[in-house]
Amino acid sequence: MPHGAHRPPHSVASVGDLVAKWRPSMSERKQFRVYVSKDYLKFNAAHFIAYKGFREALHGHNYGVSVQIEGDLGEQGYVLDFSIVKSVARRVCERLDERMLLPAQSDCLAIETRGSQVVVRFEDDEFSFPAKDVLLLPIVHTSAEELARYLAGEIRRELERDGIQVAGAIEVGVAETLGQTAYYRDR
Repeated sequence: MPHGAHRPPHSVASVGDLVAKWRPSMSERKQFRVYVSKDYLKFNAAHFIAYKGFREALHGHNYGVSVQIEGDLGEQGYVLDFSIVKSVARRVCERLDERMLLPAQSDCLAIETRGSQVVVRFEDDEFSFPAKDVLLLPIVHTSAEELARYLAGEIRRELERDGIQVAGAIEVGVAETLGQTAYYRDR
């Protein structure tokens, strides 16, 4: 604009006008989400994948977990406070930390408790683990994909126990190692 020229009155906008234009009406609501990935959202666990005719060697991972929660903005201006998401996800991860993860719904493993031991049979192989070190999960395989689904359900249940209803989707990522992550979205 040349020096001394004046803007036409219709181009001047007040802060209130800008905010009104930015804020979507109810008919044009957009989806918001919060995403959390912290170095303490992790668990170290042993496992193996087995299906008819195949079993991986017993091994472990230092799993990393990320959580994304979708929803509408509340009156406070956010979907869900980050500190709540971090706290709940951390509690859930701690339950899996330093455990032998076994799939209670496996279609090829025979799992039974004998005294203070959990015995797992697969075809001609047999493992025995101290029961206090084992976590039986309601899944078919201990794959990163099924662990992500399990964690998403546990995070939703923990939030509900804390009196928080999440209407939108919860997505959980479980990384076995850097660059190798499985995701599950529950809705």
